[in-house]
Amino acid sequence: MWGLGRYLPRIQRVNERVPELNIIVATGIYTYNDVPFQFHHRGPGTLVDQGPDPMIADFTRDLTEGIAGTGVRAAFLKCAVDAPGLTPGVERVLRAVAAAHRETGAPVTVHTESSIHAGRTVVGLLGEEGVDLAKVVVGHAGDSNDLDYLMELADTGAILGMDRFGLDIINPTSERVATVAALCERGYADRMVLSHDASCFIDWFGPDPATVPAMQPNWNYRHISEDVLPALRAAASPTGRSTRCSWRTPAATSPAEPPARARPGARAALPSLLSD
Repeated sequence: MWGLGRYLPRIQRVNERVPELNIIVATGIYTYNDVPFQFHHRGPGTLVDQGPDPMIADFTRDLTEGIAGTGVRAAFLKCAVDAPGLTPGVERVLRAVAAAHRETGAPVTVHTESSIHAGRTVVGLLGEEGVDLAKVVVGHAGDSNDLDYLMELADTGAILGMDRFGLDIINPTSERVATVAALCERGYADRMVLSHDASCFIDWFGPDPATVPAMQPNWNYRHISEDVLPALRAAASPTGRSTRCSWRTPAATSPAEPPARARPGARAALPSLLSD
């Protein structure tokens, strides 16, 4: 997707070397402020204001035909609302994502900044645009331990992304676990997905790959299975409810197609597990 990298041939090569792994690819725009430059002068309210926003056709093509001529189809739509809030650029992206969702039915996941309760903005705007909120993951909702806020989002039908386990500098694992357990007790187990938001490599903190493990040693792909699920069981989460968080909810929001690898024509199996 725009903003986080779109070089599909590299992803395809990786997938061929790890054939047992389904790599899920997204389309959309990841921005906290403005739109990419190629959309500055094309689209509603711009110099070339002719018809629908061109983002919509771009996103739809990625979902139905494939990304950048590779034939690899995106499985879900992605956008973001961070600390700057609903800037004009961010609003334009969200409305284009909503339009592509209406056309294709693709699930949507949205990066949100929990400290400003950005999830409210997301469900409000997407709901206004006619998006099926049961197919929307409010990414990083789990950065918040405000149960009233989280239940308010879940009551709209949206799914809570409890998806940064291991990023303890933002919210410690013990508090994340307590929040998930509390929501399970209140009947919201089927409105959550668990994930790490981890990556094999991220250069946001510098080029040295050893930097992130040193800063956040739990931020890895093993943390949920090795630490979080046992902690949820210890917290007396009702039998089976954490399992529903882990796989039944993402399966319910996935495209109605069988799992496939990142190759021409492929679509992903579990898009709602991925949030950035």
